[in-house]
Amino acid sequence: MQLQESGQMYLETILILSQRSTSVHAVDISDHMGYSKPSVSRAVGLLRKGGYVTVEEDGRIFLTEDGRAEAQRIYDRHRLITQLLVTLGVDEQIASEDACRMEHDISDATFEAIRTYLEGK
Repeated sequence: MQLQESGQMYLETILILSQRSTSVHAVDISDHMGYSKPSVSRAVGLLRKGGYVTVEEDGRIFLTEDGRAEAQRIYDRHRLITQLLVTLGVDEQIASEDACRMEHDISDATFEAIRTYLEGK
């Protein structure tokens, strides 16, 4: 299943929340992303069908191996693009917001060029 940008955002959010707490529930995702609980429930259902998350009977949401790999890939892009923009003089908050939009669209080649550039600094 090819993930759309919104699916990637949900996975990234679940990863971030799971790093802060031992359990992630739909309400946590809703609060973090500012989306309605029905929207989150629908998205989590699609992610579950795609094999990216599991949902326990008590509502706890966990990333599968594939889900964690995709979430980490997107999160790494976010952090690195944010770092690049801050290096260029962009305010950190603005850089993070811009990176959030850019992380989904740049090619792997461009991302690797950014990584190589920053590692050489």
